[in-house]
Amino acid sequence: MKICRYNDDRIGLVLDAESLIDVSDALDTLPDIKWPTPLGDHFISNLETMCSEIEVLSKSGKPILLADVTLNSPVANPSKIMGAPINYQKHIEESEADDGIVSSRPISHISDWGMFLKANSALVGCGDGIKLRFTDNRNDHEMELAVIIGKKGSNIPISEAKEFIAGYAIGLDMTTRGKELQSFRKSADTYAVLGPWLVTADEIMEPNNLDLELSVNGNIRQKSNTSELVYNVEKLIEYTSERYTLYPGDIIMTGTPDGVGPVEPGDIIDCSLENVGSMTVKIS
Repeated sequence: MKICRYNDDRIGLVLDAESLIDVSDALDTLPDIKWPTPLGDHFISNLETMCSEIEVLSKSGKPILLADVTLNSPVANPSKIMGAPINYQKHIEESEADDGIVSSRPISHISDWGMFLKANSALVGCGDGIKLRFTDNRNDHEMELAVIIGKKGSNIPISEAKEFIAGYAIGLDMTTRGKELQSFRKSADTYAVLGPWLVTADEIMEPNNLDLELSVNGNIRQKSNTSELVYNVEKLIEYTSERYTLYPGDIIMTGTPDGVGPVEPGDIIDCSLENVGSMTVKIS
């Protein structure tokens, strides 16, 4: 199932690359929550129930053109956005060759670097676009497979990792280059793009073998396959959950392949991820 969030918190079932059906009435079945609200995304916490309601509602809805809506982030309230640095070997090699990519510490291995966090306030959907900050600095695109966590877990072994996945999406980890701490440079507003929708885990049996591609103004810059990940999806879940308790809706950006590069206001980024879909993001 492909579920989108659009036009400021409406919910849609994506039928194909061109249309959706509004199923926002499914939100009426979410359980009431009281303050203090629990960590995690309330919709993702109840995803199984939501999917059942969505399936029923979709039988009576009328198709809406995707071109006529604004796609927001399919996850509204993650407790955290986690990023995997230097998690493709060819990206490690390009980082070693380009001082503009990493200027503050030696390149080694993800096990030495650990994970980084992006501010939740950076999260947007592909229809919201990216507003560049600090344009005197280099601002790079980094496309990746994003994993959305489906239930609470800590110290999750690799053998159980897939049980904790709600679904997948395309992630754009936008980055301002510089000597500041990584999380600071990656957390400007709009610098975490998630989209175009959430594809439930049952539709992607093997996330570690997906083609991905990014182009800027029609020119291909990144083209790879998730089989090239240093730490694959299951290993990343094990690795992150050793330090953090994972909550429903938490996002793991699994790392970017080689081909990262700068963008400027007016550029258009197109991303595609096998079995997930495609999205276009405008830079301003």
